[in-house]
Amino acid sequence: MPDPESKIVLLAGATGLVGSHALTTFLDANDIARVFAVTRRPLGREHPRLANRIVQFDKIESQLKGLTCHVAVCCLGTTRRQAGSPEEFRRVDVDCVMAFARAAKQAQAQRFIVVSSVGADAQSTHFYLRTKGEMENALATVGFATLDILQPGLLMGLRHQMRPLELGAMVVMPLVNPFLRGPREAFRCITAKTVGAAIVGATRSGRRGVQRYTYSGIHALTRLKSVRTISPDARVAANSRQPGVSD
Repeated sequence: MPDPESKIVLLAGATGLVGSHALTTFLDANDIARVFAVTRRPLGREHPRLANRIVQFDKIESQLKGLTCHVAVCCLGTTRRQAGSPEEFRRVDVDCVMAFARAAKQAQAQRFIVVSSVGADAQSTHFYLRTKGEMENALATVGFATLDILQPGLLMGLRHQMRPLELGAMVVMPLVNPFLRGPREAFRCITAKTVGAAIVGATRSGRRGVQRYTYSGIHALTRLKSVRTISPDARVAANSRQPGVSD
């Protein structure tokens, strides 16, 4: 039986490392009524609550016209190596993200969740971090009631193409994590599966405005479970004592 408070989710980036985990968790959640996954190519996945929309991101606003949702999730992103040039990297990580955000706003999304990066800063001298910071600042101007920005460190997970350096980092970084404490904790590596679960948890948060989550906050979001899994009396008690989840 679906949850009476179930949500419709609009998801971009469902074929990526984090997005694929988020999609799986959404489809397993009893408080999600439907997921509209927008992709450039067929997703190749079937589920009763999944609808795959094939789009061109430069035309996404017109192609999604008429669709409505409660929550929009953006897991779009690339690397400098994959993009091939700074201009192409910015096109994906800023222009495509903003096009999706405008389409989500048009679809009446009240909450927008985006995966960014730890250290994102529009004033950074590092191109990657500066671009992510500019993307975050641009999203804040769209006017969503809630903007949840997840800022993970190194993402752990198997990609289709991995360089030896990335494989080495996956071995070394978990050993380094315990030594990253205090302000440095935000830079701990984290699994893509955890970030995907945190995205779903963010849809259950009562927070409003712009919220940023790094390592500890992302883990805290994973602990926000569907309210339907507890009794009405327990739900009232949980809501009365549940602290905010952020850094």
